[in-house]
Amino acid sequence: MGEKFADTYRIRSSRLQNWDYGWRGQYYVTICTRERECYFGEIIDGQMILSEIGEIARSEWLKTPEIRPDMNLKLDEFVIMPNHIHGIIQIGNNEYNTFDEKDYLDCGGRRDAMHGVSTSDTDGGLLQKRNNKPGPQRKNLSSIIRGFKSAVTTDARMINSDFGWQPRFYDSLIRDEESLNNIRRYIKENPRKWKIDELNP
Repeated sequence: MGEKFADTYRIRSSRLQNWDYGWRGQYYVTICTRERECYFGEIIDGQMILSEIGEIARSEWLKTPEIRPDMNLKLDEFVIMPNHIHGIIQIGNNEYNTFDEKDYLDCGGRRDAMHGVSTSDTDGGLLQKRNNKPGPQRKNLSSIIRGFKSAVTTDARMINSDFGWQPRFYDSLIRDEESLNNIRRYIKENPRKWKIDELNP
């Protein structure tokens, strides 16, 4: 559940302290509307019925990889809910996040089954070494979400001038295949389990 600060809902982040969110990996994100207003449509009998603004959000999300071809992005499971969006996005190898494979192994890195992410949060050697060369701030997960929000806002406010987003977003680095499958299942089942007074990203 989002915690309240200054009467505004905020989403907790599970970000890794030394992880650069421009690096290769799969990320689970939840993006909420301001005050959790249901701008994107409604759920009827377990099915999400998109409003005009909901259709805009869906279209802009699907455009994300083509808008940023240099980041080598791929979309996985996603869902537009009445007042939030859940999605999985993969940042692939690109010119902004490449690192030397030998450096990775020299630092004791252990590849997991998905994308070479360390299986330990305490893998300080690898993360510290990689963190010395952070990618440009315009080429990371935050910049992707910022661009998406901006595009949706521009068109949505032509329909409803009150439309807005919650300032922050929830993000989580997907560490293994089991987590990926659990998140996919959660996203697919979200409309059926929808309760307007709950938000469990």
